Amino acid sequence: MNIGEIARRAGVSRSTVSYALSGKRPVSEETRRKIQRVVDELGYRPSASARALANGRTSTLGLVFPPAGNHYTGMQLDFIGSVVEAAAAYDYDVLLSPSGVDSDRSFQRLLGERRVDGAILMEIRLEDDRVDHLSALAFPSVAIGRTARPEGAWWVGLDHTVLVERCVHHLADLGHRRIAFVNRPEQLLRTGYESAHRGLEGFTKAAAERGLTVRTYCCGDDADSGQTCVERILHDDPATTALVTLNEAALGGLYRGLARAGRHLPRDFSVTGVVAGRWAETVTPQLTAADVPAAEMGRLAVDLLVERLDHPDAPPRHHLLTPPISLRASTGPAGARPATDTGTDTTR
Repeated sequence: MNIGEIARRAGVSRSTVSYALSGKRPVSEETRRKIQRVVDELGYRPSASARALANGRTSTLGLVFPPAGNHYTGMQLDFIGSVVEAAAAYDYDVLLSPSGVDSDRSFQRLLGERRVDGAILMEIRLEDDRVDHLSALAFPSVAIGRTARPEGAWWVGLDHTVLVERCVHHLADLGHRRIAFVNRPEQLLRTGYESAHRGLEGFTKAAAERGLTVRTYCCGDDADSGQTCVERILHDDPATTALVTLNEAALGGLYRGLARAGRHLPRDFSVTGVVAGRWAETVTPQLTAADVPAAEMGRLAVDLLVERLDHPDAPPRHHLLTPPISLRASTGPAGARPATDTGTDTTR
C-alpha cells in the first residue's frame, strides 16, 4: 500500500495526500478527513525512510555508550533503559552505538549517514573528544555527565564532588577517623572518567577538612574485585572502620570481603557511597547512599535533546542533580576496634 493507492481511493492527487500526511502545506479539513478515512481503512503507515526523506527527520535518537568489555554495570543498564523509555514517550526510536577505540566507525556512521536526529552521550570524560566533535559539527547532542568545561553545552549530571563530600562528612559525624575510598577501575581514572575524578576530588577535600586518615583505591567493576579490594584495605590499615564507594558493581564483593574478615555492618564497620537506589537496597544491610536517579537523568537528557531539536536556536541548558543521602542500615557509630593513628594520609 502506498500514497498512490490512497490518492486513487480518495480521489485526490498524490501531492495532496503527501501534504495531508506531512503537514508541510495546508489542506482543507474536508479533504484531510477524506484522506484520513482511506488511511484508516487501509491501515497505512508511512515508512521511516519515507518520512525522513519528506521532512528531514528520522524520528530516531542515538545513544552513544562505551563498549561493555565483559559486561555493563547495573547503573549503565538503568541509564540505557531510561533513555529508551523516555524517547518512546516522544515517539522516538533509539539507536544504540558503541564508541571507543575499536568502535569509532559505528560512531562515525551514526553521524556521517545521518541515521539519527540527535545523540545522547554516556560515560563522559573530563576531556571528551566525542563532545568536542559533535559541537564542531553543530550536531544536536546532550551529555549524561559533564566535561571539565561544561559551559555552553547541553548536559545532565550528578555533582559527584558534593555527594562524596556528604558521604565523608556523614561518616566523620559518626566518629569514623580512618576511611577508605573505593573508586572505579584504574583505567577509567587514567582516561579522565568524570565521576571517578570528581568523586575522588570530593573525598580528598572532605577528608582534609575533617582531619581524617584516608586511603584511596581503584577497583574493578565486579564482585571479586570488590572482595580483593577489601582485603587490601584491611591489610594496609586494619584499623580502618569505614569506606565510601562509587563502584556499585563491586558492592556485593565489598560486603563479602568484610564478612569474611569478621567485620559486622554497621556495628564495627560502615559503608556508604553513591549508587543507584535499587542496587543499594539489594544488599544486606541496605546501603546508606546518595541514590543515583538514573531514570530521572535519562528522562531529562531526552527532554533536553527533544527541546534542542524542536528549538534549534534555544540557549544551552543543563541539570546538575544532588540527591540527598538515603539513611539505611549500613552505617553506624565508629566501633570499639583499636586503632593506631599515624596522623598521615596515604593514597594508593
